[in-house]
Amino acid sequence: MTWGKNRVQVRDLESRDIEDVYQVLSTNGWAHRVPDVEYLRRIVEASQRSCVAIEGGKVVGFARAITDGLSNGYLSMVVVAEPHRRQGVGKALVKRIVDSDPQITWVLRAGWDGAREFFTALGFSASSDTMERLRR
Repeated sequence: MTWGKNRVQVRDLESRDIEDVYQVLSTNGWAHRVPDVEYLRRIVEASQRSCVAIEGGKVVGFARAITDGLSNGYLSMVVVAEPHRRQGVGKALVKRIVDSDPQITWVLRAGWDGAREFFTALGFSASSDTMERLRR
């Protein structure tokens, strides 16, 4: 998918993108969760879906998900570089991950300002049925 005056392209992640994705993550609030490129590589390898947003040959966004591909999926990361936010990049990343399988129930955790509105506009709804066991 390509759109916008600046021609942003959303495509599946390729191995050559890992270092650029790491830079986007580490400079946009995810450094505490992704300590280095090798850790990111391992996370991506364990994920069933991952994609990037590219503008002018540069990674400006990233999303990944874990899914069984049949019934359930967990949207784990949606990150867009600050200068590219509110331009449809995050929306395109989420759609790339979740829209191809309408039979899958997708869940996510999102506590940032505006998350409820952002994900509601993409068809998600708040749930009172979820539980979580936090990492130690």
